[in-house]
Amino acid sequence: MSYKNHPMVSRVIFGRGSFNQLSDIVAPKRLNIKAPFIYLVDDVFKGNSWLTSRIPISYNDQIIYISADEEPKTSQVDELVEQIILDHKDRPSGIIGIGGGTILDLAKAVSILLTNEGEAKDYQGWDLVKTPAIYHVGVPTISGTGAEVSRTTVLTGPDKKLGINSDYTPFDQVILDPELTKDVPKDQWFYTGMDCFIHCIESLEGTYLNAFSQSYGEKAFDLCLEIFLNGNLEEKESQDKLMMASWHGGMSIAYSQVGVAHAMSYGLSYLLGTKHGIGNCIVFDQLEEFYPEGVKLFKQMKEKHSIELPQGLCKDLGDDEFNTMIRVALSLEPLWENAVGKQWKQIITKEKLRALYQKM
Repeated sequence: MSYKNHPMVSRVIFGRGSFNQLSDIVAPKRLNIKAPFIYLVDDVFKGNSWLTSRIPISYNDQIIYISADEEPKTSQVDELVEQIILDHKDRPSGIIGIGGGTILDLAKAVSILLTNEGEAKDYQGWDLVKTPAIYHVGVPTISGTGAEVSRTTVLTGPDKKLGINSDYTPFDQVILDPELTKDVPKDQWFYTGMDCFIHCIESLEGTYLNAFSQSYGEKAFDLCLEIFLNGNLEEKESQDKLMMASWHGGMSIAYSQVGVAHAMSYGLSYLLGTKHGIGNCIVFDQLEEFYPEGVKLFKQMKEKHSIELPQGLCKDLGDDEFNTMIRVALSLEPLWENAVGKQWKQIITKEKLRALYQKM
């Protein structure tokens, strides 16, 4: 048997206020005074001096504000890479992503495309990246996606939604400062937190489960229950624990795989532009057949936090639209194999998926 040699984030700093050390962390990585650091920052922080005043800008460094209203696209990666190349003669010293999963995924993808020729869509899949990315740093400002730790960057391309899954994708450095999550709106906090919870369920109940992924998944699962169901935590404690849950949940799927909810939510996202966290929730709500215990807990959490999920997303869709979603979902073969085993094609039919989508 051959074993996979997994990459990891090589350096991580954790603690309230640790964002203040960003300057000390990146300064030694500057190649020369002409090679800038490019900061990709969620535009929700534009004009928020509490955060932006602490970004250590010097020489030709640049902040690019990016909207996270839509899921990241391959075309967006290509445009950012082109903009950076046109704006700066020298290759950047590094890319620093500051934001949620969308911004972190864009930062990972841009750092890869600055050293690998072609377009982002050419690298959607498993292990297609041949050249190491430039130095890249992730600073999550919301917890749950696991994007800060994963070896994938999920992108919607011209004909599929699929990550750049590679050993060169993970960040070289991550800064986990729970204080940066203090202004996240409640519904977004819930949806992104549930992304983490669903990572745990899909990893722990999947056929790819192993001792490594299990140890991380169980810890993240316990933290999610404490945060969203059983505990009455103070806000700061909840922020700290959710940031740890996100990290552990992301690690768990890095060493195994996600499952049905993610595969089907990719279909929703590709066709309807549904954001990842809420898309996972809408799908997971209908998956008792696959994850009975997990869905039961999810419904309890939803009730406890008075969350109303959107209804009837698919009620007016035609055959072509259903078929598009089904095609995108079925293309994620490792997810289905993890969810239901090697014989998944006999179990997961187009009709079955359509019936599930019709409930959403």
